[in-house]
Amino acid sequence: MPAFLIADVEVTDPVLYEEYRKGVPATIAAYGGRYVARGGATEVLEGDWQPRRAVVLEFPSLGQLRAWYQSAEYAPLREIRAKASN
Repeated sequence: MPAFLIADVEVTDPVLYEEYRKGVPATIAAYGGRYVARGGATEVLEGDWQPRRAVVLEFPSLGQLRAWYQSAEYAPLREIRAKASN
């Protein structure tokens, strides 16, 4: 069953975040994942949520999603993301 990662990202350091953005797609693909959506305009139909940069990833399974998130390939990028965004 597919598993999805949904993130609402506030970029605080655009220059550093660009390094993350360039490096992460290959790690996602290596674990069978793909972008469903990233960035772009959003429209809230109900409630008061105000997304900044919405990102949705799809993986073949929750196991694959977790394997990617905890992988050695993604670890240095995750550190960059933590420094460049909330």
